[in-house]
Amino acid sequence: MNAERQRISDHLARVEAERARRAGDAVLAERTQAIKHWQHARFERSYADMLASPRYAAASRFFLEDLYGPTDFTQRDRQFARIVPALVRLFPREIVKTVAALAELHALSEQFDSAMAAAVGAGVIDEAGYGRAWRRVGDPPGRERQIALMLEVGGALERYTRNPLLRHSLRLMRGPAHAAGLGALQEFLERGFDTFGAMKGANEFLALISARERELAARLFAAQDDLPTSSAAPTRVAASAIGPAAVPSTAAPAPGATPVAARAPQRDDRQFDQRAAPTT
Repeated sequence: MNAERQRISDHLARVEAERARRAGDAVLAERTQAIKHWQHARFERSYADMLASPRYAAASRFFLEDLYGPTDFTQRDRQFARIVPALVRLFPREIVKTVAALAELHALSEQFDSAMAAAVGAGVIDEAGYGRAWRRVGDPPGRERQIALMLEVGGALERYTRNPLLRHSLRLMRGPAHAAGLGALQEFLERGFDTFGAMKGANEFLALISARERELAARLFAAQDDLPTSSAAPTRVAASAIGPAAVPSTAAPAPGATPVAARAPQRDDRQFDQRAAPTT
């Protein structure tokens, strides 16, 4: 557990370093916030169908606000940094590993946001300008790692929903967690657990996130900043077509690849494009 404690601390230190960098550069700070808001709006456009889905709306909103949003988590992160030893001591090992992945995702996202802000330049951010900044920043392996970590956190929450003992343990941790200053983390975990549990199976949801985000990255690196994804016949996946065997791995599939079909725990007659809406 000492390794996980160090990993969490190191990632939170990276986040704090990015904040210190912006604190010393008002222009960079302003542009970073603009980048975050643009990305937040892009996610809303790309996942408008899922945000309107009775089954997937809550989980999509969870990703949008808790993993992808422009929310300032400064106070929460500083609390975490002070109490990492208590976190490792109080929470089950599996949850600690998920928190470590979340911390790494947070650090990587903050670093990319700062780099994008420095590369995008002054003026209104549009699709072409965002695409140029993306390619200036580069680092395809880092972008793939960012997506893989997002899926890792989502996959962990999906696994938790199949473990009643872990959910019970999480409820029992509510008092001690708040007493130790870990209330924000406790609430995040419970919110994620309940959101994913309500879906009655998150495999298609995670497969769609995987396909759309990786397709978007591939398009941006290929300088296809405003290419409508509807220009090609979309790959469709019925909501009942993805089952436990199809949870996406952290390895990058070909953009638009169809996940393996298997039995789903709950039928839903909606269909979702693996390709995003025709916008970045």
